[in-house]
Amino acid sequence: MKWIVIAVVVLGALVALVALIGSRLPQSHHASVEQIVTAPPEAVWMTITDVEAFPSWRADVKRVQRLPDREGRPVWIEEGRSGKITLAVERLEPPRLLVGRIADPGLPFGGTWTYEITPVSGGSRLRITEDGEVYNPIFRFMARFLFGYEGTIRSYTAALQKRLARPAARS
Repeated sequence: MKWIVIAVVVLGALVALVALIGSRLPQSHHASVEQIVTAPPEAVWMTITDVEAFPSWRADVKRVQRLPDREGRPVWIEEGRSGKITLAVERLEPPRLLVGRIADPGLPFGGTWTYEITPVSGGSRLRITEDGEVYNPIFRFMARFLFGYEGTIRSYTAALQKRLARPAARS
């Protein structure tokens, strides 16, 4: 019984410490990753804007549900490991610029992702910039020290590169 009490106290102290450190971190962050992909800008654009196809190449997305467009721009719900997230496109300038926003104010995080595509020899340069906000101090700690602010972007670009390498992705 004594060891259970000690374990509960230690666990509680650890959670309190994580929350304290997280509360001292800034709520907002900026992360950017740039990568050369071996596909022309049009193929990159078609892949990153075909939201219905996301589950076929993004392991973190189980299902996508399209919602009615807002001001002529796509809105959808992605369902994955983190639950359901509503996303909306804020800006479209094919095939070079896409800005998407987390459109669910009830989540413990939010922000935008900006995709910039420029042609280069042999493919495209893709820069993804996340201007994020993490409201919960425990999640803020985890985002900073466990996952890294660039972790999600790196997973996304790896999956995108793999998708674009498949011949069907370019047809």
